[in-house]
Amino acid sequence: MSGSVCITGCSRGLGRALAVEFTDRGWKVAGGARNKGCIEELKAELGQGSHLQVLDVSVPEQVDSFAIATINKIGCPDLLVNNAGMINANAKLKDVSAGEFAQVLNTNLGGTHNMIRAFLPAMEKRGRGIIVNFSSYWGRSTAPEVGPYCASKWGVEGLTRSLAQELPAGLGTVAFNPGVIHTDMLRSCFGEEAKNYEDPTSWAKRATECLVGLSPDQNGETIVP
Repeated sequence: MSGSVCITGCSRGLGRALAVEFTDRGWKVAGGARNKGCIEELKAELGQGSHLQVLDVSVPEQVDSFAIATINKIGCPDLLVNNAGMINANAKLKDVSAGEFAQVLNTNLGGTHNMIRAFLPAMEKRGRGIIVNFSSYWGRSTAPEVGPYCASKWGVEGLTRSLAQELPAGLGTVAFNPGVIHTDMLRSCFGEEAKNYEDPTSWAKRATECLVGLSPDQNGETIVP
């Protein structure tokens, strides 16, 4: 099976690993991330069939431009993977600045909304497609010193379930909990202990298998690969 997939936050970590794995499986890949250097490196690795551009998902105008370019290059995606995210520096909630709190929510939750708003009309017009919103174990649980991140991922879970009730037949959306993976984000929380967890490359093989098997019948569910 092959198709087209659009992945945000693809410059490193889970997003990058997914972009490489989908390409290896013969899928057409589009992606965006804020780091221009990393995007250029990934372009060279994925080849001419992909569409990659610098993208801040928290900026609606950039997302709108990205959606138009993506659909022109690879067509309306079969899978829209909203992976882009960030976490606050470990701190008690009272010590998190208003700016940092807003940035986490604007990226993790607002960015997901921006992508849905930009791509869903084309997906509805075509009559099929799956929207995958990255959640977390902290989208259904909590931990100290990561309050903004927990709030954003609980929000992703609620947004996904609400969206599921709005979608027409043929489309579906799921919240996707990747599990605990050795990424830069995990190291920011766990320190050296993060290296004891699965690496993104091996995770991506398992996760991609799960993603390509998603169907509208799973609309509104939370998925753990």
